[in-house]
Amino acid sequence: MRRMIMDVRQIMEVLPHRYPFLLVDRIIEMELGKRIVGIKNVSMDEWFFQGHFPGRPVMPGVLIVEALAQTGGILLFKTKEDLRGKMFFFGGIDGLRFKRPVVPGDTLRLEITFGAFRSRVFKMAGRATVGDEVAVEGEMTAMVAEENLAG
Repeated sequence: MRRMIMDVRQIMEVLPHRYPFLLVDRIIEMELGKRIVGIKNVSMDEWFFQGHFPGRPVMPGVLIVEALAQTGGILLFKTKEDLRGKMFFFGGIDGLRFKRPVVPGDTLRLEITFGAFRSRVFKMAGRATVGDEVAVEGEMTAMVAEENLAG
């Protein structure tokens, strides 16, 4: 396994996402073409906690899924350098299950394993955990757009 560590500055060199929508703080493991593990430190200062929910802050499930997708995007763009500068979009989410709320103070471990990659469509299995507990797991399909980010 190739061990690679990326900080948020290096992540921003790969992904187009920026604050407040960059949801991966660092990469702690990566095996090109196979798997990746990222970290998201969930702080009470997150923008979404203002309204989700007052008095009982819970990270929205769709943002946990987005954090998984961003982690998968890092693996995709590091594995297939020719796709850098392209955008990718969800094509499907299968069997996704939410098993534990994510709250301020949690550290999300974002694990992605690549499945099939054909043309511009790729499949990945994702699992977000807090400690030993699974918060979210399931499969996702993404599609790489034909155009570059610049249009």
